[in-house]
Amino acid sequence: MATIDITQQSFAQTLEDNGIVFVDFWAAWCGPCRMFAPTYGAAAERHPDVTFAKVDTEAEQALAAAANITSIPTLMAFKDKTLVFSQPGALNATGLEEVIQAVKNLDMDTLRDEAGHQHV
Repeated sequence: MATIDITQQSFAQTLEDNGIVFVDFWAAWCGPCRMFAPTYGAAAERHPDVTFAKVDTEAEQALAAAANITSIPTLMAFKDKTLVFSQPGALNATGLEEVIQAVKNLDMDTLRDEAGHQHV
C-alpha cells in the first residue's frame, strides 16, 4: 500500500479508521525529509496492514502546530488512536523497521493498565 496524504480535516478519521497509523511530518524544502521519503515509502509497501500517512507541514501548519512539531522530519506512530511513538529525525530502513515491529507488538491493554496505575 502506498502512503496517503492527510490534512487537519482527515487526521482524526484516519486514526479512527485504522489500527496502526504512522505519520511522517515533512516539507518539500527539507533535505532529510526528502532522503527519508523513499525509506518510508518502501516500508509502506512491505507493511500493507499499517497505514502510512504524510503531512506536509507547509500546507498543514495548523495540524503541525497542534502536533507540536518543532523539527522535521518527525515520525509519529498511533495504535488504537493512541500516540505510542514520536521522534524527530530521519530513520534508516533498519531503524524504521524496528519501530514498526515494536508498535505492532505493543500490547495496548497492558499499556492502558500501566497508564491507569501511574500517579502524577
